[in-house]
Amino acid sequence: MATLPPSDTPPSKPGSRDEAAQDGFLREVDEALREEQLVTAFKRYGKPVGAAIVAGLLALAGYLYWENAQKAEAAQRSERMIVAMERIEAGSVEAGMKDLALLAKDPTPGTRAVALMELAAIAAKAGNTPDAIKRFAAVAADASLPQAFRDLATLREVTLRYDTMKPEEVVARLKPLAVPESAFFGSAGELVGMAYLDMGKPQEAGALFAKIGQDKNVPKSLRSRMRQLAGGLGFDAGLDEPELEGDGEAAASASDAPKP
Repeated sequence: MATLPPSDTPPSKPGSRDEAAQDGFLREVDEALREEQLVTAFKRYGKPVGAAIVAGLLALAGYLYWENAQKAEAAQRSERMIVAMERIEAGSVEAGMKDLALLAKDPTPGTRAVALMELAAIAAKAGNTPDAIKRFAAVAADASLPQAFRDLATLREVTLRYDTMKPEEVVARLKPLAVPESAFFGSAGELVGMAYLDMGKPQEAGALFAKIGQDKNVPKSLRSRMRQLAGGLGFDAGLDEPELEGDGEAAASASDAPKP
């Protein structure tokens, strides 16, 4: 009778089997306990958490819809503004002004300001100065409109009214804009400087003209004019166009050089 070869694995002891069975039982109990805790937690917090998630999704959907609607409305406003300006340029002034009048009632401050400024500019171009002044003054006084448009309207109003205003009034209205930090420093400063001259204050006028003439943010033509006025009042505003003078010196040197 053949005998089986000896095995390398020692036979398991009864005690070890009991321990393995006990470990398996404990794991099952632990898993069951965890499942029960999870179910209990879901029953307790599932509805609030689910409601919060749904609310978040609804809020996100609402925001995306609002953003898309805002972009669509902005595109429509821009298109209406372009159409109005094209009609005016084509000679259909009345039709264009009707479009602008509707845009002037738009709830968006920027759109409303542009339309109001265009209507005022059309009146000024047509020679209806009183109406233009009235329209620019209304924009300047409207606190609901962006400040940049209000400042520009103030400048345009004073420009049209300059000959009928007292110099002190011109200075009072435009002095806040006649500073380097202002986008209208050059134009406002020129009017303020002229008002200073009318008030018999050439020193204040010359100093302001010189400052404008030295400001690189001011258009070149205006800088050149301010330098000339400052020079006439005894103020040095620098070279008129140093970059052009440098080019002229280079050209002169080149002309004096011996030809091959």
